[in-house]
Amino acid sequence: TYYILGAGYFILMFLGASYIAPPKANWLPEGMKKDIESGKKELKKDLRQLTAKEAVKTKHFWMLWSMKLINTSAGIMMISVASPMAQDVVGLSVAGAATLVGIMGIFNGGGRLGWAAASDYMGRPNVFVIFFIIQIGAFLLLPMTTNTLLFQGLILLVVSCYGGGFSNLPAFAGDLFGTKEIGAIHGYLLTTWSLGGVCGPMLVTAIRESTNSYIPVFYVFAALIAIAFAISIWLRLDIKKMQKEQKQGATNTLSKIS
Repeated sequence: TYYILGAGYFILMFLGASYIAPPKANWLPEGMKKDIESGKKELKKDLRQLTAKEAVKTKHFWMLWSMKLINTSAGIMMISVASPMAQDVVGLSVAGAATLVGIMGIFNGGGRLGWAAASDYMGRPNVFVIFFIIQIGAFLLLPMTTNTLLFQGLILLVVSCYGGGFSNLPAFAGDLFGTKEIGAIHGYLLTTWSLGGVCGPMLVTAIRESTNSYIPVFYVFAALIAIAFAISIWLRLDIKKMQKEQKQGATNTLSKIS
């Protein structure tokens, strides 16, 4: 199976790399170019252009890294124990739990598309704030939920936020650090995926074994998500401050020229 997957990935990636090329300098889609010229749309600029080494030295990198680590840990934790958790907490049948796991895959993938589209309108900082508000609410409601449909719905919401975090991460990093070395920066940020894949399942297993219940798991992750929520608010305020300073600097430059 791994040989087949490896060969398939190699062929598809080789074909993709053979025709994908960076656009010409200052290139814009025709429709966007017309909207900008008419004043209908404003061209969004990155906060700065940093190399990967420069980005890693900023507090914003580690704020985004911490947010992503917690979001990933919560999502992978939920994926890893969704079936036994649903059976244990709300008495879902084995077949029902298996169906839930299958539907989780749809919400994981759908969250990547839906939340990515939403972020183009709401902005990446706002979408991450929404992720954490949803998850705090879900993790606090799950221990009190006895209805199987509501329990499954809350789990699916958490999984959609997990998937949405991945689709928004490179765009958010591009907004913060520019696209000059976004591939390397995104790679550094994705260390949260491997770390979260270890931390999430290990934490839930340790809590389950020590308490013989999944209920404390929800409260522990609600507390972790609350920390991520606080960081997301801090990062959002910092971004607004930087944008305000840049706008003020541009206004001052124009005043001097005129």
